[in-house]
Amino acid sequence: MAGLKRRGAGPSSGSASDKDVVLGERCGDLDLRNDSDIPEVPLSTDSTPEILKKALSGLSSRWKNWWIRGILTLAMISLFFLIIYLGSFMLMLLVLSIQVKCFHEIITIGYRVYHSYELPWFRSLSWYFLLCVNYFFYGETVADYFATFVQRREQLQFLIRYHRFISFTLYLTGFCMFVLSLVKRHYRLQFYMFAWTHVTLLITVTQSHLVIQNLFEGMIWFLVPISSVICNDITAYIFGFFFGRTPLIKETVNMYPFQIHSIALSTFASLIGPFGGFFASGFKRAFKIKDFADTIPGHGGIMDRFDCQYLMATFVHVYITSFIRGPNPSKLLQQLLVLQPEQQLNVYKTLKSHLIEKGILQPSLRG
Repeated sequence: MAGLKRRGAGPSSGSASDKDVVLGERCGDLDLRNDSDIPEVPLSTDSTPEILKKALSGLSSRWKNWWIRGILTLAMISLFFLIIYLGSFMLMLLVLSIQVKCFHEIITIGYRVYHSYELPWFRSLSWYFLLCVNYFFYGETVADYFATFVQRREQLQFLIRYHRFISFTLYLTGFCMFVLSLVKRHYRLQFYMFAWTHVTLLITVTQSHLVIQNLFEGMIWFLVPISSVICNDITAYIFGFFFGRTPLIKETVNMYPFQIHSIALSTFASLIGPFGGFFASGFKRAFKIKDFADTIPGHGGIMDRFDCQYLMATFVHVYITSFIRGPNPSKLLQQLLVLQPEQQLNVYKTLKSHLIEKGILQPSLRG
């Protein structure tokens, strides 16, 4: 009776209560679902340009898809070469753009699967967390690689010195907003989406940050891994299309240092990199979708093309930090410059004594 009275309290409260009950029942059912119970995400629309549809109208669906994928692949590779020609800054913008689009594609799947469009604040909070995590990662990059430039700008020194505290404060603000947005009967669904958002951030932002870190180590550490995955994907598709499942093993023996590194990179791209694609395929099958989106005709979404690249980026970063890169002089200099003058002087005297003992300083400089 109490429930009936609450529902009958008024038109507006009644409709809101009914809505809460329905959404609450939906949330309660989530734990009881198995894979076959997951609602299907609406099928992606065909984004193929009309001119291609007309030109390929006489072909079977198999060959039509072949030509669409081929034409779009050549177009994307040509665009990639153009961006490479424009320089590192444009490549960083490309990586950031891809990151945002991949985040959007995965988050949208979560919204559709769990019917969470009605959750208060959550769409805004998802994008807010994306901004916070990007601010944290790329602020660290600026501090590491542009320390000299930052030291010349007083307004930037505060941001860099307290970067982690500012980042934590921004994230904590979003966390508190999430807690304040919790609504009775929606709790479980809200926490599902909170976890979904953070896993998506881990997959997209962290990996794209590592891609840019690799780029700062040298253009070759950016181009070779990406090209390895691209060549592996294209070759696998071509041989799969014409010959079925044919394993390919390529053995190379090279003597130049980076060519030796290339063996490690290409081996990972061929043997382990595809597991990123397998993971993405399993994810899509779990939610009964063919592609993450329909951004690229014949290819699906951006995430469909970068599932292996993200795994490759992590490997390259670990490989560089483990076998290639030593201590970061820029970061060390930044830490020295924020010390007190007395501390800087002590460091200078200690370093000077060490260099004299090693015989590195010339006699004329000892005075």
